[in-house]
Amino acid sequence: MKILVANLGSTSFKYRLFEMPEAVELARGGVERIGSPQSVCKIDIGGRRMELLVSAPDHSAAVRRCLEQLTDAEFGCLKSAAEVAAIAFKAVHGGSISGVRRVDAEVLATMEEFADVAPAHNPPYLAAMRLLSERLPEIPLIAAFETDFHRTVADCHRYYAVPYEWAEKWSILRWGFHGASHRYIAERTAELLGPGKKIISCHLGGSSSLCAIRDGRSVATSMGFSPQSGLPQTNRVGDFDFFALPLLMKRSGKSLEELLSDLAQRSGLLGLSGRSGDLRDLEQAAAEGDARARLALDVFVAAVRHYLGAYFLELGGADVIVFTGGIGENSPQIRAAVCRNLEALGIVLDPQANQTARGEAAVHDAASRVQIRLIPTNEELIVARQAARLLAEAKRC
Repeated sequence: MKILVANLGSTSFKYRLFEMPEAVELARGGVERIGSPQSVCKIDIGGRRMELLVSAPDHSAAVRRCLEQLTDAEFGCLKSAAEVAAIAFKAVHGGSISGVRRVDAEVLATMEEFADVAPAHNPPYLAAMRLLSERLPEIPLIAAFETDFHRTVADCHRYYAVPYEWAEKWSILRWGFHGASHRYIAERTAELLGPGKKIISCHLGGSSSLCAIRDGRSVATSMGFSPQSGLPQTNRVGDFDFFALPLLMKRSGKSLEELLSDLAQRSGLLGLSGRSGDLRDLEQAAAEGDARARLALDVFVAAVRHYLGAYFLELGGADVIVFTGGIGENSPQIRAAVCRNLEALGIVLDPQANQTARGEAAVHDAASRVQIRLIPTNEELIVARQAARLLAEAKRC
């Protein structure tokens, strides 16, 4: 069974093609600059790479271009597009619709309801799903919602202290996100260290969150009702006192919609530093003496440590802290700052191992009671597994 896992942006389509249930990656690639006069199509099949210019006015055309390359008689790995059992999406927010679902009118309508809550994610996925449903009806579409992994979070960590009917009527709850990444960390850690471990998963990247995991299940997570909550993101605010909004509206003259746009697009590391949301840029600028870049880094690290401490307490200690995501895997500086002065908790980083670590690696000191590991995440593999299970169950019925 071949599953094409799609990762969408407003003008991009990236994919990985898996053979399931063997979990073998057959190909990866995508199309950039969708909607431009010429789009760039890239493909990698078993290390053989190709890049060419194509016409891709919309996402359905981009998918067709990729399928053409995958079925190319000389270069491709498929005999025909009919071999693709489904296109699966790492969907973000569907409110009370969670789990893994065939994309239908109900799924699309619910994602539309939450488009304002996840403005960077739901709108491009909705547009692409509708186009693909219309123009590639022969290929089933499957949505694997990021919120699903956090269904095991207890009510005390799920409910906000607001009128109870808000949760019951309008799904105002702490949903949590990055579910595919945290699920992969839970499963891979169990493979490496054995089951039943208490894990603090630190997914740090362009979008960041922490998750407390016990026995492979999410116990608590830093993101709440929207992906704008929790840690400061690249350009999204993170935790924020919403009672500042009326004052900002009066003093700035901006509307609520304009301020929400500021919080969702011009805040986070970008807003604090005034120069970039890319952590690599900020580390370089801070090293050169830029005070605001240093402030952005310090605020980010403080937020990570805040949730790390909370989850250490919630779990009653931890067996392992896992760093993943673009920042978690590639920034020794952030890992060192997060783990600084935590010896009293049994958390001791090995400076040399931390500095040189690549890929899956242990970076804790021999004296550390808590393991500290780098594990590159694989969200696409999780989505492929979920989609394959759904299709297999449908066949049995």
